[in-house]
This record gives sequence, C-alpha cells and structure tokens, in this order.
Amino acid sequence: MIKTDILIIGAGPTGLFAVFEAGLLKLKCHIIDALPQIGGQLSELYPKKPIFDIPGFPEVLAGDLIKNQMEQIKQFEPGFTLGERAETIEHQEDGTFIVTTDKGTQHHANAIAIAGGLGSFEPRKPVIEDIEFYEDKGVEYFVKDPERYRGKRVVLAGGGDSALDWSIFLANVASEVTLIHRRNEFRGALDSVEKVQELKHQGKIRLITPAEVIGLNGSEKLESIDIEENGAHRKLETDFLIPLFGLTPKLGPIANWGLEIEKNAIKVNNALDYQTNIPGIYAIGDVNTYPGKLKLILCGYHEATLMCQSVYQRMNPGKKYVLKYTTVSGVDGFDGTRKEAEKAVVKSID
Repeated sequence: MIKTDILIIGAGPTGLFAVFEAGLLKLKCHIIDALPQIGGQLSELYPKKPIFDIPGFPEVLAGDLIKNQMEQIKQFEPGFTLGERAETIEHQEDGTFIVTTDKGTQHHANAIAIAGGLGSFEPRKPVIEDIEFYEDKGVEYFVKDPERYRGKRVVLAGGGDSALDWSIFLANVASEVTLIHRRNEFRGALDSVEKVQELKHQGKIRLITPAEVIGLNGSEKLESIDIEENGAHRKLETDFLIPLFGLTPKLGPIANWGLEIEKNAIKVNNALDYQTNIPGIYAIGDVNTYPGKLKLILCGYHEATLMCQSVYQRMNPGKKYVLKYTTVSGVDGFDGTRKEAEKAVVKSID
C-alpha cells in the first residue's frame, strides 16, 4: 500500500506543477500515469514541438518543459506509478481514499487530484486482423524497456515524432530496424527526419515508404508481417512490430467513480478550489470543465495552486496558512536542501 497526502492521476505538466505547490505546503505527492514515462502527451506526442505561451519562455520545447518541471520538483521526492491506469476507488470512513490500478497497485491518499489531461491515453491501433492475439507477443504500442529489443529485429510503423525518435534510438540497440510509413513525407522534427535519413544511408535503418502493414503471422508469437508497398505484397520477418499512430484520450474507469461529467470532462467548482461533486476529489487541467474554461497549460498551473491550498485546509482544519512569496521565504525540499535568495549586505558607506 502506497500512502501519500495527495494522489495525482496524470503525470503531465499540470500534475507535475501540483507536486511543487504541494511541496511548498509540506504535502507529499504520488503520481499515477497510464503511460510508461513522465510528461503525458507532451512527452508521448510532441516532445520536440515548441510551446510559445509559457510565461517567461518565448519558446520552449515540450520535452524540455517536462525536464525542467522534473528538476523543479525533485526536491519534494514524489513517487510514481507509471504504465498503470487508475481503475477503482474506495471511500474510507475517515474521508480518505484507496485507489487501485489495473495492475493491482494500491494507493491510500487524503485527497485525489485528477490531472489526466484529456483522459487516459490509449494507443491508436491499426486495423489489422488478429492484432489483439499478438499483443505482448511481438506487437507493442509503447517502448517501455528499450533493452527488450536488444539484438532483435524491430519494425516500427508511423510517420510522427515518436516513430522517428524511437527508430533513431533503437538503431543502436536492435540488430535490425525497419521504419514503415504510408507516405514518403514524415511529420516530425526536421533534425529527426534528417537523422533517420543519415542512418538509412549508413545501413542502420531500413526505410519502406509508401507502405503499410496489412497482416501478421506466427503461431505462438509474431514471426513475420505482410506489407503492401506500391500495390505489391511481400513478407518481412521480424521479432517485434511497434505501431506508433498516436494516442486516443478517454476518461476511462474514472468515468465510473460517481463524478459529475459533461462531454467527457469532469465538472468542478471553479469559484473556489476545483473540487468535484465528491469532497476530497479535485480535477485540474484539461480534464475538467467549468464556465469559461480554457484548455491551456497556464490555466492548469493556476488550478493546481488553488487545489493544493484547499487540500492543506482539508488536512489541517482551522490551521491558518500564510502564503509567502518564494523569493522571500525560499524553498525547503523534503531532501534537506534549501533554496533561498542571497541575504542583503548591510554595510555603511564611508
């Protein structure tokens, strides 16, 4: 049983910033995310795309924003349950909650902050006969452990950043990397496209375009795939197929938690603290809705701040907390570190 003050569901930018704001209040956080890595859709869908509306950053890459936020919160030592989806919730008599994931991991928390962006992301699966049979038997939708592919034959399908970046990475891990895309053009960062081109010339990546995977073969596990290329069919032997066609957001099991939902978003009280209709459960970021809602990272940061103040009052009823600017009060990390501004020098002038 993992115990924490605030259980945050969603490891995107809003969930990560909630860890920082909670840390200032000496509240411990643990994060659950269905994706195998931190960052939500910023890391999975467009890590190399620039974001232009983060205050103080005229331009910042999505992946770099997540790295910076991880650096910002490491002093508060959050816990992570990654690659698991929040499945069920049990309300305790003392007002706390127990949340169990699809893998059976249990979390006991005083409050829950749902920061799942547009919902629990599920991979967009290609329409191929019997593909479910081969899932976890050669067909993978995420690269959770790159070492699993060491010395293996790997085929990736897709034309975006994820397909390009993982093809580049696995070129130095797998014995054979093939990238298949239904078009000749790729929609990804220019440097990634150029790197794949370079690795193709070096013989480290086989590029098959325009083409698509139309069939899977193998009695117990994946042994080969059928490809349609320029109207012709051929077979390609492989150990793994990794289709990377993006993610589909769904509210998932959270939709069955008794929360008030409107158009696949969770209704909250935006006049106070972004709490849902269930006391102790909050929704922040793109997953919530209220009059005038804007789906911006900046708005998620604001919502996370007020949510943490509310949880503090919930856990410390009647105790007054005086908000201090971090420039004045500094930041005390759970790891014993302290960050503060240099003291002013008091010195007379002769």
